[in-house]
Amino acid sequence: MNRKALHTKSIWKSNLLSDLRIAKEAGFGAVEMAGDKVHDYLAAGLSTNQVKETLNNLDIQMISINDVAHVERTDDDAVHRMLMETESLSRFAQEVGCDCIQLVPLCALEGRSWEEIRTLTARNIRRIADVGACYGVRFQLEPVAWSPIHSLSQSLELIEAVERDNFGMVIDFWHLWYGGKTTPEDVARMNPAQIYHIHFGDGKKNPPGTLCDETDLRGYYAGDGDIDVPQWVQAVKASGYDGWWTYELVSAYHWQMDTREVAEATSRLLDEYVFKG
Repeated sequence: MNRKALHTKSIWKSNLLSDLRIAKEAGFGAVEMAGDKVHDYLAAGLSTNQVKETLNNLDIQMISINDVAHVERTDDDAVHRMLMETESLSRFAQEVGCDCIQLVPLCALEGRSWEEIRTLTARNIRRIADVGACYGVRFQLEPVAWSPIHSLSQSLELIEAVERDNFGMVIDFWHLWYGGKTTPEDVARMNPAQIYHIHFGDGKKNPPGTLCDETDLRGYYAGDGDIDVPQWVQAVKASGYDGWWTYELVSAYHWQMDTREVAEATSRLLDEYVFKG
């Protein structure tokens, strides 16, 4: 079975329907769809039926929508926004046959104790997970390199605190590597049931005292950055994970290139590093 997926942020300048075609033509069996592309599609008044028909006609899946961000925030307006966004994306996901939405906590709680960060973020995610459960949707946490929640151990603690069966995480190579608190050996020891998807990719770190711009630091094809990609791939496989592998290339440079060529290059690299040998 084709287990290659394309994160459509890799071809950011393309739209939702074009993303599906480009991914299929490049050899992918699925996409993780950038949430902004879903919002833009719905705002234009277009039908979810057209998305479902396109998925069926191309024989390609949408395995996740990425993402609902700032899920750590506690102010009333932010909580209302995240719950409304969850409702909208969950409804869309159900209608097009997608069972997962990504959640991203960022930096609003920076400076607080880990116990407080975990408690407040878990409270929000619990509410989000309950909304999604009504639509048959699960949620994957992405720990972000520069945020207070940036390690595998923190992510697993948060999953335990949320106490919902429809909440797990994505293993993002660059974020966990950059965060500096997670090793491939940690990933290899994971319960694979907690891993919903893999974000495969390479990248670099910025020099100390300089800006962390992920659209620059992640602008490298596998093998061109500083991550030991084969080591991370083997760690995931050692865990027993047997699901989708998503190539995510967050790169301002590659966004100006031919989207079809970028998709084809990432497809070949997944074959080389994950599915051959």
